[in-house]
Amino acid sequence: MFDPEKPPELAVSGWLNAREPLTLAQLKERVVVLMAFQMLCPGCIEHAIPQAKRLRARFSPDQVAIIGLHSVFEHHAAMSPIALEVFVREFKLPFPVAIDEPQGEGIPRTMEAYQMQGTPTLLLFDRGGRLRRHYFGRPDDIMLAAEIMALAIEAKDSPRNEAALIERKVAAILAAPPQEQGDEHHHHHPHHHDHGEGCDCGHDHDHSHGHHHGQSHDHGHEHGLDHGHSHRHDAQPNAQESVDRHSAHAERTVIPDARPSSGMSRPKT
Repeated sequence: MFDPEKPPELAVSGWLNAREPLTLAQLKERVVVLMAFQMLCPGCIEHAIPQAKRLRARFSPDQVAIIGLHSVFEHHAAMSPIALEVFVREFKLPFPVAIDEPQGEGIPRTMEAYQMQGTPTLLLFDRGGRLRRHYFGRPDDIMLAAEIMALAIEAKDSPRNEAALIERKVAAILAAPPQEQGDEHHHHHPHHHDHGEGCDCGHDHDHSHGHHHGQSHDHGHEHGLDHGHSHRHDAQPNAQESVDRHSAHAERTVIPDARPSSGMSRPKT
């Protein structure tokens, strides 16, 4: 069972924009924002990558580490490591980018280990290395920045009750982000999914992993969206539950969450 208190190390086959290979263990003491994307995912191009660039520009890198993870589960030939190098250069990505370790034509290793539903996915780790948020889609900029600030304020060894108190304060302060009208295009990986309404990407992505990622997401742990394994992302929910696990009997802090972005991708079955 996935344990957000001790999340798995990243399984990657290479790094771009990094002087040396990075690990989550190395990045402890900092808040880590990991953005999983694909070059051909419209939601990644339109929303996730620009958002990650804004975060990199506004947060001190010695306090908040922004990293990209290229998780390819479709069109493998078109999204090769060589093509990614060109993409990273052309799009001027200012942060390190890891290449998720492939498993043939299937779901890459890190995506599988973290039970991601597709791209874009955003993971937030606190200074102690615990996974605190797991978003599929596009979190609101202001809400996301507030959550990162809350994690940055916490000490690495912050007691659970102190961390929970900060979470409750953040939840009380934030209002639900306004909803945007438009087509929902997410990229999901296999396990049952229909690409939503009107995605011009030409994919009919499917994913049915068993989790219900849209409204609540339950990994067997509570860390940010009821990540259970009954997670069927419809690309339609107006908000997600963002829940933090602070103890064995976790207090659920529900924070209005990511509105589905256009261009999200899910893997096919």
